[in-house]
Amino acid sequence: MTDPRVDQYLIDGCMRCKFGATPQCKVNDWREVLVLLRQVLQESELTETLKWGVPCYTWKDKNVVVLSALRDSCTLGFFKGSLLEDPQQLLHKPGDHSQATRYLKFRDPEEVTNNMQTIQAFLEAAIALERSGQKVVFNKQPEPVPEELQEVFAASPELSKAFYALTPGRQRGYILYFSQPKQSATRLSRIEKCREKIMRGE
Repeated sequence: MTDPRVDQYLIDGCMRCKFGATPQCKVNDWREVLVLLRQVLQESELTETLKWGVPCYTWKDKNVVVLSALRDSCTLGFFKGSLLEDPQQLLHKPGDHSQATRYLKFRDPEEVTNNMQTIQAFLEAAIALERSGQKVVFNKQPEPVPEELQEVFAASPELSKAFYALTPGRQRGYILYFSQPKQSATRLSRIEKCREKIMRGE
């Protein structure tokens, strides 16, 4: 099923920064690749939706993979990518400290068409992983990273990288701040409000 909000994303971008709906939006650089990847995702048994401003594909309401446009590429980000078998080491970590998310990078349409079977195999494995109920076991930290922040990192590898480049003290401060509200929507709102500060290394 097609989500019309994803159609709009392919026109205007995620609208999370000042470049949304402008020629500078990163989606403009990768639109052809994004459209191809979207077609592959729509042919799977995943459900298309929009979360954090980007296309997200779920299985029984569980997040499986996100489609994102970055500065140097566009990506398929697997929420439980660290549990996927990857003998050819094709999956990338958003940052050195990323424990769950892994993503595939694409820079031109040929990369998608030439690796179609590999993409489909990763999607099938990710769905099977979700179906099995297996969870990522996170390394213990003084304060656990809230689920909402983990999901935003999956959708925004560059934000994950910027966050883990901060000092441990700043990371802890943000985690405490994001974790305080009882409502998930409020936690997500706090994360979005701090996005630009984190990207600036503050």
